[in-house]
Amino acid sequence: MAIPYNIIDFDMQIGRQKPETIRHPDNYCPFCHTDELTDIIATDGPIILLRNKYNVLSGTEQFVLIETDACQSDMPDYTPEHMQRLIRFGLHHWQKMLHSGKYDDVVFFKNYGPLSGGTIRHPHMQLVAFPHLAQPLTVYPEEFAGEIIANENGVEFNISTNPRIGFWELNIIPSEIESTEAIHTIAKFLQIGTEYLTRHFHKGQVHSYNIFFYQLKNQVYAKILPRFATPPLYIGYGVHVRPTNIKEATQEIRRLYFHK
Repeated sequence: MAIPYNIIDFDMQIGRQKPETIRHPDNYCPFCHTDELTDIIATDGPIILLRNKYNVLSGTEQFVLIETDACQSDMPDYTPEHMQRLIRFGLHHWQKMLHSGKYDDVVFFKNYGPLSGGTIRHPHMQLVAFPHLAQPLTVYPEEFAGEIIANENGVEFNISTNPRIGFWELNIIPSEIESTEAIHTIAKFLQIGTEYLTRHFHKGQVHSYNIFFYQLKNQVYAKILPRFATPPLYIGYGVHVRPTNIKEATQEIRRLYFHK
């Protein structure tokens, strides 16, 4: 009987060689030494796209997008101009891979912090291209519906009322990603979302998050998830957990960022 989901082998031999600087910040950071990087695909100033030296996911092609040359920074620290440049660059190369005809799918995401699944502190994103999938990735449009925080330049920003996993998930839904206005607004909402989660939400005790980009048919979505211990009901049974204070969180984000 066919298994109703995709299974990817994680190469443990390669995985043991990966550098780690999140829990051990004094370790060597490869992204700080750009003169030693190899297999660079494209650059835009300090923003660099390259092949991942540690391709741990068997049967895939993995890429790294280095966001900046400032190792201890993160998205909330970037100037609006740099953030816009980063998002334009990242979306362009993700879309280019998606439409290349070489892959069944390409995922584009960011890990930040010890609970995010990442190993390098230096700000970066990743792209993983799947030449062959047993079946399409399981993502549903309903997972991006939510309590609206703001809507600017055709870009919706909301808190999910149908969370993909559970608790607070921030969604960004642009009507298109080609215009300057759309890119600027996506970048703005990503900065607001990451700053709110790491500096205001849950008494400033959120130290990890993920950003995931999706494309379903012709619609692009982005989802920001604060990372805690994953709810056991979701891990064990696939039950999604929704908080009861979504409206309060929506009002707090509006107060902090949109009523100044």
